[in-house]
Amino acid sequence: MIKYKITTLLLALSFLGIGNCGPSEKTLDLIKKGKSIFGTLPQKMPGSENDTPELIALGKKLYMDTALSENNTRSCNTCHNILDKNGGVDNKKTSLGVSDQNGDRNSPTVLNAGFHAVQFWDGRARDLNALAKSHILNKAEMAMPSEKAVEDKISAIEGYRELFEKAFPDSPKVSIDNIAIAISAFERTLRTTDKFDEFIAGNYKAFNEKEQKGLETFISNGCITCHNGALFGGKMFMKMGVVNPYENMEDTGKFKVTGQESDKYIFKVPSLRNVALTAPYYHDGGAPTLEEAVTQMAWLQLGKKIEAEDVSNIVAFLNTLTDKERVK
Repeated sequence: MIKYKITTLLLALSFLGIGNCGPSEKTLDLIKKGKSIFGTLPQKMPGSENDTPELIALGKKLYMDTALSENNTRSCNTCHNILDKNGGVDNKKTSLGVSDQNGDRNSPTVLNAGFHAVQFWDGRARDLNALAKSHILNKAEMAMPSEKAVEDKISAIEGYRELFEKAFPDSPKVSIDNIAIAISAFERTLRTTDKFDEFIAGNYKAFNEKEQKGLETFISNGCITCHNGALFGGKMFMKMGVVNPYENMEDTGKFKVTGQESDKYIFKVPSLRNVALTAPYYHDGGAPTLEEAVTQMAWLQLGKKIEAEDVSNIVAFLNTLTDKERVK
């Protein structure tokens, strides 16, 4: 009878989590390292303090509206798809413009984009406002012929004037600037959260053994040289092919913007948040899978040939950076 009671008590304590072993010292150290190297994303994106529900609602409508393209076939969401648990991209090597012609670069994710230091692979847009205007007027993308054409077209659509009045009570004009401001306000709501955030907040059970090994390997191999901070990138520029040259040398990167020899093959380091959803990878979509991207990056940027098991573990870790609402 006594043995039965002791067994029952132990089972009850186990069910409640009392008496279970907590995290190992190694796990606690990894949590500490993760928090120090990466940290967590702020709750609000820069500039969001003035965003109102009306402004965000207008921005979402504009973001989804193909009327912002010259032939009514493309919206912002066409190339930066946020629906159906997508990762804010179109999953194409390079995106198609209004004439179904391929652009010259892969579409980066719009998720968390408001946290980035600059926009585009070459950093030519300083913020989300400039990004939105550039897409709308770019001949290879949405191809609207002029700012006035955009304003006239949106003004003529029933319901928009009233929405602009609500969103911009002090200056309700349907202007290209207000359109960009509204779209940016909506994009600033696209902040994600994931298992990694839970892990460094102290929930050691958020990561399994393979994911912990992946984080350890990611750190120890030097991936954090570029992919650090809360975005795991997005804050600096780096040459594509630091140690070994990348096979595609046609796109000269930031050099196209500055004309400076030192900017040849320099690109913005992409954020790795939600990277498992955004294949194919790189500025040209040259890596079709995450496994291939990890393997190539180790060789190109670090001069390392890493083992298949290490690649698998790193990929397992990178999957923890997927927004919890977007896990498929």
